[in-house]
Amino acid sequence: MDADKHFVVGIYDDEDVLLEAIRKVRSSGVKIQEVYSPFPVHGIDEALGYKRTRLPIAAFLFGMTGTILALVMQIWMLGYDWPMIIGGKNFASLPPFIPVTFELTVLLSALGMVGTFMIVSDMKPYKWPRQFDIRSTDDKHVMAVDLAVNASKSKDELKRILKESGASEVNEKSFE
Repeated sequence: MDADKHFVVGIYDDEDVLLEAIRKVRSSGVKIQEVYSPFPVHGIDEALGYKRTRLPIAAFLFGMTGTILALVMQIWMLGYDWPMIIGGKNFASLPPFIPVTFELTVLLSALGMVGTFMIVSDMKPYKWPRQFDIRSTDDKHVMAVDLAVNASKSKDELKRILKESGASEVNEKSFE
């Protein structure tokens, strides 16, 4: 459960100013909580220092689980539980199993990636997202700095750093 969270929020008018501001703020030792933008900004992931996602590894593992589950299910059902002898074919003949195996591989891979993404992104169905500034859905870029994470700097110092980095407006925001 989240306790009261207090943030200093910088509002930026231009994405180029935002990218330079991210570099300046990070170089001054401030840890940025999140940056919100109304549209994708090229290079923002590198500026924020995000690492490459491991979602493809999760997709591969879920896909392999689907493949193994499909093959075991079909071999067990058609070979041992309810064997059907059709034209003298082997019980565990692989070519007829390919369509079901492919479909279950794709299904589990897709569902696993969606579930993994929601868990990693902390997107819970009952959790309402934080809205630092409604203008971030229209034409402004928003940089949020958590006061608790940056306890070594005072609130006024963080406001000064954001203002000097090019923010057109600096506000405070609290969430319960």
